[in-house]
Amino acid sequence: MAEEVKAVLKNADAVCFDVDSTVIREEGIDELARFCGKYKEITELTTKAMGGGMTFQESLKMRLSILNPTRKQVDEFIRTKPATLTPNIDKLIALLQRKRIPVYLISGGFKCIIEPIAQKLNISEENVFANRMKFYFNGDYAGYDENAPTSKSGGKAVAIQHLKDTKRYKTVVLIGDGATDLEACPPADAFIGFGGNVIRHTVKERAKWFVTDFNDIINVIN
Repeated sequence: MAEEVKAVLKNADAVCFDVDSTVIREEGIDELARFCGKYKEITELTTKAMGGGMTFQESLKMRLSILNPTRKQVDEFIRTKPATLTPNIDKLIALLQRKRIPVYLISGGFKCIIEPIAQKLNISEENVFANRMKFYFNGDYAGYDENAPTSKSGGKAVAIQHLKDTKRYKTVVLIGDGATDLEACPPADAFIGFGGNVIRHTVKERAKWFVTDFNDIINVIN
């Protein structure tokens, strides 16, 4: 089964990555919660959402209303708590870029937190699909863009289908750690489960190819 996935990967027109616990070691929203002093309440909801215990949009709405972050808090968080890249992700993405294979980040997290990570990896802003926080002019939290596909369950599948329709990609590979990644294949042509930061048992059981080190993927592409 892993061989099928490896064959698709070798001929991929584009490769998409989940961000939290895949490209980076942390879950961005959990770290923002820790920064805002609301870690315990938020992580319980994250675990429930990742395990498929509630819909993604229910969990997102609840987490954000508990967090209620101001623009100042978010800016300060981004400045003082930069995310940690997962070992070898920079090498894998650089290899794909050298081979002229477009790389996308598709996340249920927030653009403002993900864009600095994308910059570090030389991924352009338009290759990032994520949620957008909204703030009032005085900096208070004003909700999030509920029209973004990634704010809903099944949103990653919508984003990948959009890429296939607009960019005419024939084969798209998705790499991620969570249930929301697994459910985006199809339309992704192959899914690689990643457990280098956290192993989610549903993903480990159902992914045709499951890796815990990005070097395994690098070796196949090389």
